Amino acid sequence: MNTIELNRFQERVMLLPEELDVFCGGGRGGGKSYGLALLCLRHVEQYAEKARILYLRRTYKGLADFELICRELYGTIYGSAARYNAAEHVWRFPNGGYLELGQLETHADYTKYQGRSFTLLLVDEAGQYPTPDLLDIMRSNLRGPKDMPIRMIVSANPGGPGHYWLAKRYVFKAAPWKPFLEEKSKRQWIYAPSTFEGNRFIDTAQYRDQLESACPDDPELLRAWTTGDWAVNRGAYFASVLDESRNAVDPWDHIPDEWETYLAHDFGSSAPSATYIFAKAPGGLGPDGKYYARNSLVLVDELVTAKRDNPNVGLNWTVPILAEEIVKWCKQWDVRPIGVADDAIFAKGGHAAGSIADEFRISGVTFDPAKKADRITGWNIMRRLLSDAGKPDKPGLYISRHCTYLWETLPTLARDQKRVEDVDSTGPDHGADAVRYGCLRMRPATWSTMPFVV
Repeated sequence: MNTIELNRFQERVMLLPEELDVFCGGGRGGGKSYGLALLCLRHVEQYAEKARILYLRRTYKGLADFELICRELYGTIYGSAARYNAAEHVWRFPNGGYLELGQLETHADYTKYQGRSFTLLLVDEAGQYPTPDLLDIMRSNLRGPKDMPIRMIVSANPGGPGHYWLAKRYVFKAAPWKPFLEEKSKRQWIYAPSTFEGNRFIDTAQYRDQLESACPDDPELLRAWTTGDWAVNRGAYFASVLDESRNAVDPWDHIPDEWETYLAHDFGSSAPSATYIFAKAPGGLGPDGKYYARNSLVLVDELVTAKRDNPNVGLNWTVPILAEEIVKWCKQWDVRPIGVADDAIFAKGGHAAGSIADEFRISGVTFDPAKKADRITGWNIMRRLLSDAGKPDKPGLYISRHCTYLWETLPTLARDQKRVEDVDSTGPDHGADAVRYGCLRMRPATWSTMPFVV
């Protein structure tokens, strides 16, 4: 008889009632993927030919590790009686159970699964999905006999492109291992965290060394990976420079006449558009009684066209509608609808007015190009301003609590994994981009060669 040993995390997950969906959201090396393979094994043993399991990753390449885990585990239990078709990525078990290892990256990929039914759906490395829409669609494929529970298991590490929505949906709803109602699925979920230090089957000292060498200049990401900490801003691009106690300011009721004002705008239709009112300090007290060093920037308010439940999806407003709202908004603040915007809106062609910028101008909103091609310089300036907020002799960047979209998205924006000095653009970076344009507008010449601020 073959004996399977489990670590403490895997034991706790296996003991959870089947009517609960599970978010396995710990750090790296906690044994999450092996735990998923164990859940598949138990499901097959319990429900035999009724068991129809789908395991998903964003790319086929990502399936390789889980395929090896399955070969080892199921080979130990069934020997050659469990057959794996590598071309179809399908396991067929001796009692009729079925496990498919699938890929889902775009809506076009979903056509492979449309109309099919599964009794257990597992999504591994869900943090690679910048938004939850594809996984929400997949949930419609969960169907089974009346007397058989259906279930969804999601696994992810903090710090990836999907950090924001995963943390908001699963992590901060209840304490770990306590059931909570998840509104979108209308199901009871459990947040099940893990860490590599609780995995007795690996060399923890060696694994820590590997993690430390993978992110030598990012202590926040290292903390997220080692402790599984999903707290806001852990493992994020602005983690070391953004501090709510230092950068957040109470809402203003007006902007003093001696403060220079301008707009910064990132355009979107199917994606959100984000517009910010910048107020540039002459040096002195603001309307809130707080001292602002000369040339400090205050984001007084925002106008963002994002869906309430998805920060990466826009409202599909046309330029005239958006421009009309910007004009009305500027009148409320007694500022001129003039500023800087995404370079892409100045491209000619495909628009009756010549360009999106021309359409804005006709509707009463004037933008100049932000020269966003210089991304890294823009991020460096923005990070330096955030870091210097609160210093009496240096300009800083301050964000009003009115700017709720920015406060929801900016702290959790991930780094680009291939270019650590840049932001991962698959995340909800629309507000951050607009702010970057506004910061580029006032850059001193000496900042153009400023080194990356870690």
